[in-house]
Amino acid sequence: MRYKISAPAHIDTTIDLPSSKSISNRALVIQALSGSTEWPTNLSDCDDTAVIIRALRDMPPTIDIMASGSAMRFMTAFLAVTDHGEHVLTGTERMRHRPIGILVDALRQLGADIEYVGEEGFPPLRIRGSRLDGGHIDVAGNVSSQFISALLIAGATMRDGMELHLTDSIISRPYIDLTLCTMRDFGAKVEWTGPDTIEVAPQPYRPTPYFIENDWSAASYWYEMLCLSDDESVVRLNGLTDGSRQGDSVTRYIFSLLGVKTTFGVREKGVPTTVKLKHRRVNLPRLEFSFINQPDLAQTYVVTCALLGIPFHFKGLSTLRIKETDRIEALKREMLKLGFVVSSNVDNDLIWNGECCEADIHPVINTYKDHRMALAFAPASASFPGLRINDPSVVSKSYPRYWDDLRKAGYVIEEEP
Repeated sequence: MRYKISAPAHIDTTIDLPSSKSISNRALVIQALSGSTEWPTNLSDCDDTAVIIRALRDMPPTIDIMASGSAMRFMTAFLAVTDHGEHVLTGTERMRHRPIGILVDALRQLGADIEYVGEEGFPPLRIRGSRLDGGHIDVAGNVSSQFISALLIAGATMRDGMELHLTDSIISRPYIDLTLCTMRDFGAKVEWTGPDTIEVAPQPYRPTPYFIENDWSAASYWYEMLCLSDDESVVRLNGLTDGSRQGDSVTRYIFSLLGVKTTFGVREKGVPTTVKLKHRRVNLPRLEFSFINQPDLAQTYVVTCALLGIPFHFKGLSTLRIKETDRIEALKREMLKLGFVVSSNVDNDLIWNGECCEADIHPVINTYKDHRMALAFAPASASFPGLRINDPSVVSKSYPRYWDDLRKAGYVIEEEP
């Protein structure tokens, strides 16, 4: 199935964004480790969160987390440090080719009983859980922050706690800090004791009523839509927090360089507020930015900048190679269909110097089973009326109501076989 999408000439809409997947998945696992049987409130309704809920609720002998990378990492650590017996943790074909050896090696050093069912270094995993002693562990900082977050979350349950030393450069630090803040919200004692060392005290989590704020990653696509619409358009986004701990909240600052003004409403009694977005045209000659802390935003800015005619050089994208797809190659391939020659270098930077080619007459965007390909390319229909998106259902991984929200904003979406 595919969708044929045409954007409205003008947007004036209010959108209830989905809840933060990142916070939901962390809070669910931490709440389970606290011994509580209550779920946090305002949980994300995306696929990635649903698989964690099912796993924690049902605890079947074989746990299939499908395509959720965060569920694979967090549930590996959860099962390793809890006495829930033996489980096999598996996922999709793509998930079985996404490396997990760094996390498994670290947990094994701390005493975990984990073995590979198939290929060494990759899921599926057979895990026999028990409470671990903990202690000092060295882990590379330039790997997925979810490996580090999984270890940190588990560390609070260990008899001696954990001292985690991060070697090499540290990427996605905001996601690590988000994990630390969520842990503290549930009573953990955890802190940076140096520029590359985190200490987790052996202090159990306590059951805590917990409300999940809405998702800044999802907000980025509405910033993109506004940039590509007329100057009189306005978008209001519900449920966002000023000063959010989500790393992708930096999108408001980057889009300010592209002319989007973000205005927060008055926050009352700790409840997230409504954000109003307005856009004015700016003459930005070039955008250079390192997404080392926010790699999931890269697709949004590649599409936006190219369509605005703004050359770019985006760095810090090495982890894009091991996401739901190889996002660097997928972006280069699909941008060619829109007439833009995007290149990469040995450092996995994405670069566009203004070079164009002939666009497809009726471009059809492949999504490669990657939700962010569909989410980031759909707004391009403002420049390519009738743009087609293959396998549009992939958005359920993080933003299940995306297409309904686009229709609400005036987008015409036709289903094709």
